[in-house]
Amino acid sequence: MKRLHVHVAVADIEHSTKFYSGLFGSEPTVRKDDYAKWMLEDPRVNFAISARGREPGLDHLGIQAENESELKDVSSRLKAANLNVIDEGKTTCCYAESDKAWVVDPQGIAWETFLTSGASTVYGDDNDVSTAIPMHKLTACCAPEVEAIQVELKRK
Repeated sequence: MKRLHVHVAVADIEHSTKFYSGLFGSEPTVRKDDYAKWMLEDPRVNFAISARGREPGLDHLGIQAENESELKDVSSRLKAANLNVIDEGKTTCCYAESDKAWVVDPQGIAWETFLTSGASTVYGDDNDVSTAIPMHKLTACCAPEVEAIQVELKRK
């Protein structure tokens, strides 16, 4: 069963971790100096926060698949809907190894679809994505910059 993913950029990781732990009634399942993640079952969500110098607020949304079949299902729906998909492939982001792709909704919000294959000891280097997709700068977490995606997609 797929899981909704919400990633929020925060100014103060300690204060925000305390707030969301109280809201969710549980401690994070992953906790780093600049990042925290709750894998909740009720509601079924992968909720993450990070303090990495970004503007506080919604960073991006996503759909996390639990297996290759679910990831292919989501990817097929995006392509069938003729949405412009940026396939990032295998990457390291948010202390996890994943296979992911990105789309941008009509409001300019970045959405990722991903399947996590394992943990990582590093957050993920923004240069990994810019090497894979050299025409993009980064904004949302490890995502290509929304405006750069929109410009590139208009070229296709």
